[in-house]
Amino acid sequence: MSAPGEIAAKRARLAEIECELARLRYRHDIAMSAFRFEEATALGPAIAALEAERQALAGSLPAGPEPAIGVVPALLRRPRPPGKRSRSPRNG
Repeated sequence: MSAPGEIAAKRARLAEIECELARLRYRHDIAMSAFRFEEATALGPAIAALEAERQALAGSLPAGPEPAIGVVPALLRRPRPPGKRSRSPRNG
C-alpha cells in the first residue's frame, strides 16, 4: 500500500494531466474546425502520450469513493399565469 502523501501526489499529477489533456483536445478541435489539419495532427502524439500516462497513473491509484446515490434534483419550470400563453403566428 502506498503512503497517503504518495497517493495525494499521484492524484495531483492525475489532475494536472487531465487539465492538460482538456487543453490539448480543445486546441485540436479548434484546429480541425479551422481546417488546420497539420496543426491538429501535430497535437496527436502529445495527446496520446498524456492519455497513456493518465491511464497508467489512474490504474496505479486505489479506487476513489463511490459516487453518492440518492435523489437526483429535477429542474422545475414556473407555471405560467392562466391566459398568458404565447401563440405562434399563423401563416395564411
